Amino acid sequence: MREKLLWGILIFLVIYMFIPWLLTRIFGLGVFRKGSVRREIAFTFDDGPDPKYTPQLLDLLKKHNVKATFFVLGQKAELNPAIIKRIHDEGHQIGIHNYIHASNWLMTPWTIKKEHIHKSADIIEAITGDRPTYYRPPWGILNLGDFFLKNQYHIVFWSLMAYDWRSQISKKNLKNKLLRKITDGSVILLHDSGETFGADHDAPFYMLEALDHVLEDVTRRGLHCMRIDEMMNYQDRRTPTPLILSRTKQTVVFLWMLWERLFLKLFRVVAIDLQNPLLKVRVREYTGKEILTLEDGEQIVKGDLIAELHLDNSILFQLSADATSEMSLAIQIIRRMEVFMPQVNLLLQNDPQWHNVKGLYGISLIHRGSRKLGFSVIDLPTGIFSISTRYYLKLLLFVLHPQGKKRLQSKPQLLVPKIIAISKKELLNRYYA
Repeated sequence: MREKLLWGILIFLVIYMFIPWLLTRIFGLGVFRKGSVRREIAFTFDDGPDPKYTPQLLDLLKKHNVKATFFVLGQKAELNPAIIKRIHDEGHQIGIHNYIHASNWLMTPWTIKKEHIHKSADIIEAITGDRPTYYRPPWGILNLGDFFLKNQYHIVFWSLMAYDWRSQISKKNLKNKLLRKITDGSVILLHDSGETFGADHDAPFYMLEALDHVLEDVTRRGLHCMRIDEMMNYQDRRTPTPLILSRTKQTVVFLWMLWERLFLKLFRVVAIDLQNPLLKVRVREYTGKEILTLEDGEQIVKGDLIAELHLDNSILFQLSADATSEMSLAIQIIRRMEVFMPQVNLLLQNDPQWHNVKGLYGISLIHRGSRKLGFSVIDLPTGIFSISTRYYLKLLLFVLHPQGKKRLQSKPQLLVPKIIAISKKELLNRYYA
């Protein structure tokens, strides 16, 4: 009898604990572990909010213009509502990590659902007004009943764990490990609290030091950091198709790229970041007759020094090929532009050539969303310059977009070039250098 009971308990444990662990941790069934979006990664932080380290982490993410996902404990959220509100207000995603840091193996499914997940969701919703629907179990441990949570919650694991809860890993080792292992679609697991069982209290200090360097490096590599919900939604919408160009289109693209290289050399257009050359600029005098009045009240007049914006067309061509719509292309460009703004600030403050620059200036068909970066969007003055610019940019769209001809024929009323500009004053106020 005792032997049968022991076998029954063993079988129960295997079904209740081991099989869910095998299916999720080894095979990734029923959980999200890694994105498939090229050049996009997601930083996630567990076990907070911590009154000491989470505000420092938020300052660091703001410095690098990075959005992340925080899987928080309901009890800590209850004790630190101001931090939860700040996480939400600064555009980060909030997910659930149970009410306290307890293993799901040691609880019944209904206890987990009612006393941990729903309770934590109620607390977060009361603070932010938004109910979280993303869940990461402590230690990544699920029991058999937790699979039914998928009806209401997205279960999120990770693809890269850095063991940052240990102080002895040190800043240098942690930084090197992350930089070596981060790849396209990585979901990185880090911790903004050292209060969990088994963690070192000062471990987040070393994590923050390492993360500062890591964020600088991933930006230079052209990787974009996004929230988990953005990564999952973008991945769901995306239906990749192979890029097939006719010989004529290939020839036109090749010749256009040759012309661009010549243009960049002739007019001394240089990349803000040589390792991530999407954004290029040239410093010149503004020659327009019209006075540009920006939304912050600053004005750019003829003779003022400006930094004229240019996008690298070879990168733009690849982004256009990957984008599922014009809106997704615009979102990608805006997000990538955002990471350059602190670098522009450094040039404004430290480069003698930029000392008297009044602001950034450009003309583009892709101007939707630029106001979120602080840019003013202004109609081009009517006249020959406006007409010629419109035709030039439409030609550029035809060349760079894999479906350029089709795009020109559909909704031509939306293809109106606009001036986008931001003052030096607004840049210095809005972005950290």
